[in-house]
Amino acid sequence: MRNMHKLPSESAELIALASGDAAAFNAVYRRHYKAVYANIFKLVKKTEHAEDILQDVFVSLWQNRFKIRSDRPVAGWLFVVSYHKALTFLKQAVRRPEEYVDSYVRFEPLLDDETHDEAVFEQRLNAIEEAVESLSARRKAVFRLCRLEGKTNEEAADMLDLSTETVKDYLKHATKAIKVYIGAKYPQHLAEIAVLFMLLSN
Repeated sequence: MRNMHKLPSESAELIALASGDAAAFNAVYRRHYKAVYANIFKLVKKTEHAEDILQDVFVSLWQNRFKIRSDRPVAGWLFVVSYHKALTFLKQAVRRPEEYVDSYVRFEPLLDDETHDEAVFEQRLNAIEEAVESLSARRKAVFRLCRLEGKTNEEAADMLDLSTETVKDYLKHATKAIKVYIGAKYPQHLAEIAVLFMLLSN
């Protein structure tokens, strides 16, 4: 079974990235860009804007490379950053309601979120990482693949040598356990994170 804590080389890559290694950056980009794009597209629903936000996310990764911790999966960081940037886009898109009225209505409960507050960002990232780490090994693996890395249930089942139904069951129970964990320790972020996971599962 693949180790879902981090790929074996990821810690070394992130350390190299922090030192400005372009090859390490390219490796991280190649590994994660499809999943990041898929999650962004689910939020903004337009290819051209999803591509712009994707590039913005990885520009942010390069600009913040010194802050990226090598002891935790970068997928979580990319997930939270792409979520913030997609919400920022939707907040701005209210000026073009004829294009984005559907997305705006769907995400309106989240659009008051302060997406530029670094403390809020770090708390949200910590909340997700801690909650995921509290899961059993199999549930953790399924959740990371399907929610943080953008894999389909079928892809996760194949990678973990499980049935699709088992993946669905693990994902259901993992999501519930994460909500309980975050609700107990980070109640101020529960609503946003719970709604986000629900939307990205569609």
